[in-house]
Amino acid sequence: MTDTHKASLEYARMMDANDSIHSYRSRFHMPTQKDGTPYIYMCGNSLGLQPKSTADAIGQELHDWKMLGVEGHFHAKNPWMPYHEFLTEAMARVVGAKPEEVVVMNTLTVNLHLMMVSFYRPKGTRNKIVIEADAFPSDKYAAESQIRFHGLNPKDCLIELKARQGEVCLRHEDIQAVIEEQGDEIALIMLGNTNYYTGQYFDMKKISEWGHAKGCMVGFDCAHGAGNIPLELHDSGCDFAVWCNYKYLNSGPGGMGGAFVHERHQNDPNIPRFEGWWGHNKETRFKMRDAFEPMPTTEAWQLSNPPILAMVAVWSSLRIFDEVGMQQLRKKAISLTGYMESLVQSLGEDVVDIITPSNPDERGSQLSIRVKNADKALFDRITEKGVIADWREPDVIRVAPVPMYNSYEDVYLFYEALREEI
Repeated sequence: MTDTHKASLEYARMMDANDSIHSYRSRFHMPTQKDGTPYIYMCGNSLGLQPKSTADAIGQELHDWKMLGVEGHFHAKNPWMPYHEFLTEAMARVVGAKPEEVVVMNTLTVNLHLMMVSFYRPKGTRNKIVIEADAFPSDKYAAESQIRFHGLNPKDCLIELKARQGEVCLRHEDIQAVIEEQGDEIALIMLGNTNYYTGQYFDMKKISEWGHAKGCMVGFDCAHGAGNIPLELHDSGCDFAVWCNYKYLNSGPGGMGGAFVHERHQNDPNIPRFEGWWGHNKETRFKMRDAFEPMPTTEAWQLSNPPILAMVAVWSSLRIFDEVGMQQLRKKAISLTGYMESLVQSLGEDVVDIITPSNPDERGSQLSIRVKNADKALFDRITEKGVIADWREPDVIRVAPVPMYNSYEDVYLFYEALREEI
């Protein structure tokens, strides 16, 4: 149960007044209702809010296109030819990687397929992929289609990790047991590092160590981790990772994705991959007749020149992340999510059940809430009260108090709306 004084608007406002990064809220457009009242926006785990700087940044590129045409590739204020390079160091800081290990490109599932071309190489009886049973559907579709692409059957080659009877989240010891028991047949372990449904965060370093000890490749879908949790991808030792940038990283609807390939794979001449001219050595790219010469970085997995107008939004948000830093964001996220957890739990365990792990080291900013004996009608009612959250079948309300722009007052107002409707 939460202290009575904490379940008050006054307490929430006091916490906001003492929040060292509260001012960054003003750097984002907050969606408003018809009467001008801001929505209680708790859906940054699905679509992050628009930085106020994004419109001007896109306007700059539209102006340069208008005034310079093709010459903008070299003479725009931010020349388009090397544009993706402007984002690399900031993105590397967000995901905890070396700059040469990271590239912003494509969208998440496209990047996942490109990575699996390189890192899912079934051979003989080592042909299986390990994935969560409740992985995000597109991840499962990608894995199954890659298995079929190699002439194999997903029914035989897809290992789906399931929680124990009566539990929702996976236990790490159960993941380890599967790897130990079936590792000789596993070609790739590919998990969402933060599960979209439960909000559970997996220990990527341990899973990578377990997988590599059995000769498996290890990759992660970091869609719900990038910009949410300090991922430390390089130190995790995983072989690859992919993510989208439109959730916690605020790149806009359907915004561009990112990819990480560990440096140990950078100069492997035998690694298979699909190739395109933007992955070719940029010093000789425009000679146009050379055989493919891959960049000595993750840029080698690029296929086409980047869409500048889409990339602008990523860079606009990354500049703000560079100001704040992942450590400050994580510190506030633990406090803000913990505050929400305490308020929701005060409604009573006979009323609500938070299926997201209570240990802050095993979750990010998202809480997945089940209200007992309730259905989507409850979600619809809190929506009518001005809450923008997220419903996932069959019975979960996902809420994400994002530290970059959500406030303790937002959290309290969400709790009040939920309490009143329950």
